[in-house]
Parts: sequence; structure tokens; C-alpha cells
Amino acid sequence: MRVLLVANTLPPRDVSGVGEQVLQLAAGLGSRGHQVEVLGRGPGGARGPKALFPLTIVPAFLGALRRFKPDVVQVHESDGAFVALLTRVLSPVMEPSPSLVALLQVSYLEEMRAVRPLEFEGRVLGMPGSREKHFKVFKAPLQIALGSFTAWLSDLVLTPSRQTALEVERDYCVEGVQVLPNVTGGRPIEAGSTPPAEASEGFFLFVGRLRIRKGVEVLLNAISNLRKSGREVHLVVAGDGEHRASLEAASRRLGLAYSVRFVGGCDAIIVRELMLRAVALVVPSIYEGMPLVVLEAMECELPVVASAVSGLPDVVIPERTGWLVPAEDVGALSTALAEVFDDPESAQGRGEAGKRVLDEFFRPEHAAGIWSGLLDAERSTGEPSSRKSGAQPWQESKMPDEKGRTP
Repeated sequence: MRVLLVANTLPPRDVSGVGEQVLQLAAGLGSRGHQVEVLGRGPGGARGPKALFPLTIVPAFLGALRRFKPDVVQVHESDGAFVALLTRVLSPVMEPSPSLVALLQVSYLEEMRAVRPLEFEGRVLGMPGSREKHFKVFKAPLQIALGSFTAWLSDLVLTPSRQTALEVERDYCVEGVQVLPNVTGGRPIEAGSTPPAEASEGFFLFVGRLRIRKGVEVLLNAISNLRKSGREVHLVVAGDGEHRASLEAASRRLGLAYSVRFVGGCDAIIVRELMLRAVALVVPSIYEGMPLVVLEAMECELPVVASAVSGLPDVVIPERTGWLVPAEDVGALSTALAEVFDDPESAQGRGEAGKRVLDEFFRPEHAAGIWSGLLDAERSTGEPSSRKSGAQPWQESKMPDEKGRTP
């Protein structure tokens, strides 16, 4: 088949998990013999600012329809709403008549709800910033409307996790949303870059944009607890964003000025080097889709400590590949981090098990196979077979645990 993928954020121009997944899926589909074209911003694509992409991509998309004649048009997030509309309007007069697929990484209604204070045991740990408040009031309602419209128009709606599928069905009022897990490994990352000088061996690592829903304030308090217990733990925070200044101030208030290092935004090469030196990746978010950084950690045999929210339980398997804790629970996160610190052999075993799970279930060829099966089912019956109910295949498999035992 000829597959046209339309996305607003694409590496290397943008640091985006959504864009990275577009390219990973393209690699997987290409390995199965499909012809794939990716349409984004820049030469041959949309021109102008990122915010206007839903409109500026239209001329390039119409040109691609005439030239490429796709069998499938797939849009990503709500930025593809007008492309989805044009596909639906023009489909009856096109040969071939393309199927329309939407891949939605999150429910924007849930992301809007995640713009709120972080609290633990009656204490406020962090507050949303001005940009996040602007997002909640102005941008999120538009994204919800465009996302709902895109899902309603599409023949097949995909999300990266079963929880996100349920959220999209509920929040966007659509049915039959399917699961296409995020993957990694289709785009090799060069090795050999030098990580920031502040980062020595054996630290906990956070990677991501510094905003309220990432829960870094919770992580800082957990690190403070471990330091008070006598454990000489360290944390490296790789990422930037509106909350960096307030997080650095919180770190100083907690007495962590020499225990926590904020290294700013890092490219994929440096993130990989940091992961190879860390003892665990920590994802203390209060809301996520299915973060790519978890798969990148599994690639590096790095265990993951994460909040049990959204798509994280789909990929972090307790007692096998990492730890899951309740969101915003400083005490539970402190306990999990203490287990990593106190039993590095067990933690290393979970990291190795994570790499095995990654190799069996989270490679581009796996996503391409799922994608093809769902599309074939939709085309033949109009109702793709469900993959979102109950445990996912990688959770049911007889993978060895961190000590090499098969459950």
C-alpha cells in the first residue's frame, strides 16, 4: 500500500515523541514493503509557524494526493483535522479512495485536567505556570474540538495504550478506538557524545519537558526523603520548560542544591549517554499517553520507576521491568527509589528484562504488523478487532523476571 503520514512535529526539527513515533512507524511499514511518505513542516510540506500547521499543510497535502495517490492517509493529533476533512470530502472522487486513520497520543481533555496543583498529604508541592493556565483556558478547548472532529471523521482511530483508548472514546464520543503501542529502534542513534560534566555515574534520571503534569516536584521531595534517610542519592533532570526556575528554587529549599543537577534540554544522543550511566529512569507524571522515554530506557537496559497512570502500566511491568507507584505519592515513590538504591542487582535485572520485552513487542515491525492487521480488519468488516481490553500481549507473555525466572 501507499501510506501518507501527516504530522506537525518531526525530528530533527522538533523534539517530539509524537513525531518520533511517526518516523518509527514509517520505518516499520517500509520494512513490510509499503510505500510510505511523511508530510510535515519545511521543504515540500507546510510553511509558516507551527501553530498554523492545520491550515498551512493543506496545499502540500493536496499536492501529495495528486502525486502520491495514497491508499491510506494517517493524521496525527488534532493538527490533522483539516487534512482529515479534505480526505473525507475528496475520498468518493479519488482513485484509489484512501482510508483515513487518526493516531491520537493523548486525550486533550485529560491533559487539560492535569493542569492543576500537585498535592501530597495536604501540602501543595507545585502550581501550574502562566503558559499552562493559558493552555487550559484557550488552547486545550480548541485541541479537544479538533481532536473530536478528527476522530469522528476517521475510519480507524488509534492510541498508544488501552487507557488512552478508553479516554478518547469517552472524551471524544467515538467508539472502537484501537491500541497501537509506541515503538523504538527503527532509527539508529549515534553513540559517543559526552554527557554533561555534572553527571557522574549512578544517579536517578528524569527526562522530559518541565511542566506540572510531569510531577518533578514529587520526585524532588522523594529524593529529599532518601537524603534524610542517609542515602547519598543524586538526580539528573534533563529537560527544559516553564517550570525550570521554580523547580531549581524548590531543589534549593529542600537542601538538594548539590544533589540535583538540571542539565537543560538534551538531544537524543546525550539522553542515551545519560541513560547508560543512570541507575533508573523516573517518570513521576500525573498524566501521560505512552512516553517514548520509557522505551528508550528499556533499550538501554535501564529499569523504570513510574506513576501508575495512563499508558505507563501498559509498558512498565511491576516486579519484572520496573516499579509502579501511585501518582503524587511522595512516600510510595521514596520507597521505590530506595529499593533501586539498596538492591542494584535486582534493579539491573529488571532493566535487562525490560530490554527483552522491548525486543519482543515494541519494535517498528511489531507496530507495523498490528497496524496492518487493524486496517485490514476495518477494510473487510468495518470493525477492526479490538486490542484494548484486558492485559496486553507483552503483559501476558512468559518473560523471565529480573532474576531470570519464568513466571
